[in-house]
Amino acid sequence: MPKRKKSPFSKDRRRKHHHWQVTIFYGDGEKFARVYHDLGKARRFAERQKKSPVVKRTLVRRIS
Repeated sequence: MPKRKKSPFSKDRRRKHHHWQVTIFYGDGEKFARVYHDLGKARRFAERQKKSPVVKRTLVRRIS
């Protein structure tokens, strides 16, 4: 059986969406992360968390 040619990630037809990780940094040094498929939902979650006085900063990044 001949070996199948591997395609680069950008041409991978199985991937339908990117993954977005929201990292929450707290004032006491703790971290919390959550992964979303939708960038809008990830940004809304980060904005909602920023309202808390114990949250130092938030970070949204693509991890796909």
